[in-house]
Amino acid sequence: MKFSVAFGASLPSLSSLYKSSEWLERELWDMFGIKFFLHGDLRRLLTDYGFQGHPLCKNFPLLGYFEAFYDNVRQAVVFEYVESSQDFRKFSFDGSWFRWRS
Repeated sequence: MKFSVAFGASLPSLSSLYKSSEWLERELWDMFGIKFFLHGDLRRLLTDYGFQGHPLCKNFPLLGYFEAFYDNVRQAVVFEYVESSQDFRKFSFDGSWFRWRS
């Protein structure tokens, strides 16, 4: 039996046959957005429950979200705006590590 996975498509779940496939199917849904019908428990595993999109599909914005963490100094949960620096996209070839050999 051959299945093709397109955006928004779903595959049959193997969790009724193989109990260990539940975890793998949840990971595929969480990271790639591949849904499995007849799977009883498709929850987030590796991302937050409020996360929109699927990280390995690269279909989510880098800006506009808040990060929650516990601050030991304040003794409270702190919400801060996420700023993703895009400095890695600015290439500079004048560093000492980069030398042309002739």
